[in-house]
Amino acid sequence: MAITTGSKPFGELVYVWELPIRVSHWVLFFAILILSATGFYIGHPFIDVPGEAKDHFVMGMARAIHLYTAIVFSLATLARIYWFFAGNKYVRLGEYIPLSARRWRSLWTTLAYYSFLRRDPEIYVGHNAIAAGSYLGIYLIYLLMIATGLALYTVIASAGSPFQIFGFLVPVFGGLQVARLIHHIGMWIIVLFVVMHIYFVVLASIVEHIGTFDSIISGYKFVPDQEADLS
Repeated sequence: MAITTGSKPFGELVYVWELPIRVSHWVLFFAILILSATGFYIGHPFIDVPGEAKDHFVMGMARAIHLYTAIVFSLATLARIYWFFAGNKYVRLGEYIPLSARRWRSLWTTLAYYSFLRRDPEIYVGHNAIAAGSYLGIYLIYLLMIATGLALYTVIASAGSPFQIFGFLVPVFGGLQVARLIHHIGMWIIVLFVVMHIYFVVLASIVEHIGTFDSIISGYKFVPDQEADLS
């Protein structure tokens, strides 16, 4: 189906992001905001509430919100990883690893564009090679955050808690202090990624005119006919 405005064709309207992808994307986005805020408070309490009991209540509330949001975050991450294998051709794992000659060309073409050595960006139906590689890397960090978070939680989990089975992760990371440091660094990497992700999405939406931002809500992108044919 060719989409037109007046006499100028935008190209094919392609369904790129399936519903589970869009839902997991937004769940992860809001979970990251909540986890970053509560995690920062847990590490550096900045709310001064008179009275010892009230202090404990604020910290306890922050820990509870952090825990339940972490569970949601973990489930959304696992759902997205599952969709690496169950999703359409735009979100399968092969798209995130430059295995084909076209993906390698996309890698260098996109790098040249981001380095201001190329005027026009490559219009790719799914993710370009650099974006795909960064997403794969961030999901690996998500898994690391889940693992270190489970290791840290075993210390405060009750004796009968099912989370105690993850106690083996503490020595895997070299102790609680190392796990906490990795968890803290991971948080800032994810925050930096979110900022850069928003910037590049806005940039792509302004420059490429293919509905990059809208697509994560609707699932559809406007793609030039020749690119749609290659997808």
